[in-house]
Amino acid sequence: MNVSPTSSSLPLSRLLGHTADAVRAVRSGASLNDALAACPAPARPGTQALSFQVMRGLGRAQALRAKLAKRAPPAWVDALLLTALALLCDSADAAAYAEHTLVDQAVEAVKQRERASAPFLNAVLRRFLRERSALMQATDADVVAAWNHPRWWVERLKRDWPQHWQGLLAANNERPPMTLRVHAGRGSAAAYLERLQQAGLSASVIGPQAIRLDEPCPVTRLPGFETGDVSVQDLAAQWAAPLLLGLAGEGGPAAVPAGARVLDACAAPGGKTAHLLELASLDLLAIDSDANRLARVADTLQRLQLRAELKAADARQPETWWDGRPFDAILMDAPCSAAGIVRRHPDVRWLRRDADIEQLARIQREMLEALWPLLKPGGRLLYCTCSVFKAEGQPQIDAFLQRHREARALPAPGHALPLRHNADVAAQPGPAAAPHDGFFYALLEKRPA
Repeated sequence: MNVSPTSSSLPLSRLLGHTADAVRAVRSGASLNDALAACPAPARPGTQALSFQVMRGLGRAQALRAKLAKRAPPAWVDALLLTALALLCDSADAAAYAEHTLVDQAVEAVKQRERASAPFLNAVLRRFLRERSALMQATDADVVAAWNHPRWWVERLKRDWPQHWQGLLAANNERPPMTLRVHAGRGSAAAYLERLQQAGLSASVIGPQAIRLDEPCPVTRLPGFETGDVSVQDLAAQWAAPLLLGLAGEGGPAAVPAGARVLDACAAPGGKTAHLLELASLDLLAIDSDANRLARVADTLQRLQLRAELKAADARQPETWWDGRPFDAILMDAPCSAAGIVRRHPDVRWLRRDADIEQLARIQREMLEALWPLLKPGGRLLYCTCSVFKAEGQPQIDAFLQRHREARALPAPGHALPLRHNADVAAQPGPAAAPHDGFFYALLEKRPA
């Protein structure tokens, strides 16, 4: 969800100070979610909005700072400087603030904590305004500055998607659409669209139970959200449950029977868990290795008035949690780089390292091997990752099929890339951003012996 910092009643200088805290935390290896959790509640919405802007422009800001200051200032002052530079470069979003307002408020922010650095910050920012054109041109040749992604990320996308790498990088810097999933047991997408219109919210139907808002809004404005009539979930994430249950349309497997035993591995935060239960009556076990994140699954199911068995467990160690009863279907939403959801988590690009991809691919492989024996003959396993990197997609499945001759690939989307020119964009009104996040889906069937 996008929140405008201009809607905050707090002074911009305070929001900039909190944003610098978040930027410093991310540059030290913390997630933006954790950094924002430490922010005072009244300042959190505005700080989140500014932090998202900065994460999307951090590469350029770092290159500019290197040109403007021979030595990096103290860590927090550096984070504030990068914050101000990123916002001054972001003409679309920073238009709510005049340039001189941003500079004055950044100087005010530094005075509140590091007064001695105020003349330095003021001089650097005013020099940027004077020499903007030359400085921007001087950093254009820097890949990190030009695309606001780490160099390794750009190079990997070039290798994986030589025809689409530029579109993928550009999409990552767009604001994501806010997409809703209407509870299938509570009504149709068309009926809920009418409720939205009555509430003064403009939207369009983009899938069987999917609606895209023309403008994001707080969930408190969504009719029936608290009672479970609707949830927030990206369009591509909404494909998982129908694919696994055999409800995705012609050409797929038969629907699983009522009461089927289903495993949702790596279930947190619970969107796909809930969708499975909205579509079918299931004996569902949801596991996640993080007990704190599993609590979010419980909260989601409680809001939607759904029930499942929850266990804090590592999917790679079934001997510690499996009761020996095989599953009819398994959803394996594997740990991954999250390279397909960077629009929603813009800090991911700055937290990941190139070596992480192979390590994550190894975890995915281990998880596949651990869960496959738990599947009944004739059952199916849906492997998915929210990644656009090929190492977390088809090569993983191809290698698995080579190792397991009893496994058969069923029709599935494969890699769905978050690109503006996807077929369903032109047919729908609303934002011009890509209609969904980046995902990979493979559906595997275990052939009877």
